Amino acid sequence: MGELVLSSVERGVLTLTFNRPETLNAWTGAMGRRYFDLLAEAEGDPEVRAIVVTGAGRGFCSGADFATLAAIQTGEYDEEPDPRPNTFPTTIRKPVVAAVNGACAGLGMVHALVCDLVFTAEDAKWTTAFPRRGLVAEYGLSWVLPRVMGQQRAMDVLLSGRVFSGREAYELGLVNRAVPGEALLEEAQAYARELAVHSSPASMAVIKRQVWHDWDASLEQAARAATKEMLESFRRPDFEEGVASFLERRPPCFPAL
Repeated sequence: MGELVLSSVERGVLTLTFNRPETLNAWTGAMGRRYFDLLAEAEGDPEVRAIVVTGAGRGFCSGADFATLAAIQTGEYDEEPDPRPNTFPTTIRKPVVAAVNGACAGLGMVHALVCDLVFTAEDAKWTTAFPRRGLVAEYGLSWVLPRVMGQQRAMDVLLSGRVFSGREAYELGLVNRAVPGEALLEEAQAYARELAVHSSPASMAVIKRQVWHDWDASLEQAARAATKEMLESFRRPDFEEGVASFLERRPPCFPAL
């Protein structure tokens, strides 16, 4: 069996590729563990400043592997679950960009939307699929979708389980960009390189935590916490370098996280 998740680093950007193309990268416990292990390693790697996640072949991730679902149905599934939740990418202090190149269904949609930004191929096929399999909105998708696209649109894609294109995903406000499939990975990586070159790793880590956590906070709580974070940022070398690079009209040289 080959690598379940491929990994490569170039110019500060780590690209992770789900690598079960014969199943449209259907999710298995082993693939998930490998993916999360690589994310955890990336957090501690000073060479990595941003992460892009995509799929090999024609799919991003077609959802849970049907062999796994069948084993669950018959009671034969005995694999030890990974203690890390499917929301684990939100806890990684570096930005994670999903590049949805093809089929993105069910659990695959969960894994796309717990990334910090989402790019998609215009002709990629998206679906929650849950009600058409007798399932419910899984792994926090009922929390994420209304906040990203609004309650009525979230109800539509959750209740119907219908298939929609990457272009419609963009029109629904579900993704940041929809681009021709042949340009997708290059565009996602180019965006990630911009982050790697121009954005402070420390600042991105704090901002990521603020955005994911402040959904549960009041405006007053978020503002109070932001003031504390801002005062701390004044004491970091990133602030000095950010100002100096602007005044000297040169690219910044921020320290690694």
